[in-house]
Amino acid sequence: MNKETILLIVDAAINYALGILCILYPFVAETIGAPLVENSFYPNILGGVLFGIGVALTIECFRKRIGIGGLGLGGAVAINLSGGIVLIFWLILGNLTVPFRGQAFLWVLACVLILISSIELIVHVKKMV
Repeated sequence: MNKETILLIVDAAINYALGILCILYPFVAETIGAPLVENSFYPNILGGVLFGIGVALTIECFRKRIGIGGLGLGGAVAINLSGGIVLIFWLILGNLTVPFRGQAFLWVLACVLILISSIELIVHVKKMV
């Protein structure tokens, strides 16, 4: 394994760990004594994106092994889909206290993330075949 691949793996592992810590923020903050926030919405969204970046870096690592460089559509799908899924969980289960226009905006954002991820995934899969 070359140094670049090792660095990608280490970077991905760090992003996975940070993503999981942010997704589990209330439990982690309480355990390590970090300041608690009223609502862990933003740390959770950040965690979803960081986790998606970890997935994208993992994809990049495997692409490099077969001689293809760059994150490409697979990386974009991983990041957008991960952030969109965490946002949808918050909208369904998070008991957010935001006005209707805020809820509408967040639902539109989640749908756009899922839609663009789906389109990218279809194009990516077709390109692979």
